[in-house]
Amino acid sequence: MRVLVIKTTSLGDVIHTLPAITDAARAVPGIRFDWVVEEGFAEIPAWHPAVDRVIPVAVRRWRKNLWQALSSGEWRDFKRKISDVEYDLVIDAQGLLKSALLSRYARGMVVGLDKESAREPLASRFYGQKVEVPWGQHAVERTRQLFAQALGYSVPEGLGEYGLAPPSAAEHATDSAPYVVFLHGTTWVTKHWPERYWQELARQVTDLGLQVKLPWGSLPEQTRAQHIAQGLEAVQVLPRLPLAGIAEVLAGAKACVAVDTGLGHLAAALDVPTLSLFGPTNPGFTGAYGHAQQHLASDFACAPCLRKTCNYQPTPMDAQQFDLASEQPLCFTRLAPDHVLAQLEILMSVTRAD
Repeated sequence: MRVLVIKTTSLGDVIHTLPAITDAARAVPGIRFDWVVEEGFAEIPAWHPAVDRVIPVAVRRWRKNLWQALSSGEWRDFKRKISDVEYDLVIDAQGLLKSALLSRYARGMVVGLDKESAREPLASRFYGQKVEVPWGQHAVERTRQLFAQALGYSVPEGLGEYGLAPPSAAEHATDSAPYVVFLHGTTWVTKHWPERYWQELARQVTDLGLQVKLPWGSLPEQTRAQHIAQGLEAVQVLPRLPLAGIAEVLAGAKACVAVDTGLGHLAAALDVPTLSLFGPTNPGFTGAYGHAQQHLASDFACAPCLRKTCNYQPTPMDAQQFDLASEQPLCFTRLAPDHVLAQLEILMSVTRAD
């Protein structure tokens, strides 16, 4: 049986789909998958042994210059690739209008979430078979249920397994000094843990005799990493790495500290003990999923607000307690470095005992 999966973005969403692939590979003998995914994340599906072909798409880039996408032949090539196989089933695992529109170019019965279950209800109009999956549960579990209903098996009990086998992770040297990775970069401004907190945590972690490694993927992230590392010999700003290179670094880490970011989900997929910090977002729905994953969520009055822009107006008491220039957003003041370090030490001691 050959199935096409459409799950294009984001990095975390792509990773959240992997346990459903693992479930299906175990439940349906001989099943094989192709996967439509944004070009920047194309490495990830290829690491799963049940995925044969990855079909990159560049919707993000094409939106910026539609004429170039058409005139260059990229759009034509994509349509040819997605339609050159007759699939037994096409699963739109995204539930967005853009993914539903892409599914129209594939050959095969399209299955997706019904209008009550999809993030964009209009997408359900494009599906030949509609599946109901209740809200109020983690994204990984919702996707596992979608695949199980689409393919006719029961969701296995217990945590889903990612099943990843990134090629570089197995090659990582095991004789280096123990280190912790700080995953400090994220998309929303409100999801950033204050830079001064990262600096203090870096000092505290290195005082424990551990090294700290700082990946980055953009110039602002590189600048932040350099600020965090300033004056600390045991803190290393890594060169810019592809996903496979970051996976190699993560695979060798003693632990990670992360904000709500796609790379935190990659760490979870690689079974790296990770402490994830949540201010405006809800870890119950999109937190790092897997073994040895711990979430620290703010209990600030307005958290989780699920907003990309902070609307909280500091009070005079806030101004007395906090530095309003460097401790923003204030929801993260509930997750100060001392508290984070204490939880990180517990996480590392528990996983070491295991």
